Amino acid sequence: MANRFGNRILFILISSIVITGFLVFLFFYIKHEFTASRTEITETGMVQKISSMGKLELVKYTMKDIVEQKEIHPILPDSKVLFLAVGEVTACIDLTKVKRSDIIQSDNSVTVFLPQPEICYSAIDHQRSKVYDISGTWFQDDTKNMVESVYKIAEKKILDNAKEMDVIGTARQNALLIFKPLLESISGKAVVLSFR
Repeated sequence: MANRFGNRILFILISSIVITGFLVFLFFYIKHEFTASRTEITETGMVQKISSMGKLELVKYTMKDIVEQKEIHPILPDSKVLFLAVGEVTACIDLTKVKRSDIIQSDNSVTVFLPQPEICYSAIDHQRSKVYDISGTWFQDDTKNMVESVYKIAEKKILDNAKEMDVIGTARQNALLIFKPLLESISGKAVVLSFR
């Protein structure tokens, strides 16, 4: 009888362990199924505009700038963003503006009037730029607005710095260095380049 009672307790104990293990497994399985998430990205790309390109890039400046923007408050602590901006400014000549009347030939020479160089591209490199410090902002919208504002300031600063470093003048010099030998070898004549 004692042996039968012991077997019964052993059976109940093993059954309880198996049922408890199954319930624990079921709990974690259901928890995983309800809390697991997956990301689905749906994208639809469309061609908005097709443009013929005739701009010849002559110089590209890659620049870094540190921009600090502060908002000074009379009572609350000041808000501040410290941003390292990395960007590019490219100057080019639009060759689609060259007309037949801009090329004047004589017996020994060719005179070509090129359009003035222009800045054709200026942008911040979002991969390499970095916000280093944000302090004093109380709300997420304030932080977002300050970061967007500092990006715009940095884009303008990089463009202004490139203009101060005479990116247009460098493009003009590079145009002379590139076009003159090319046109002389094609035409077999001396080439004079000017800008209109």
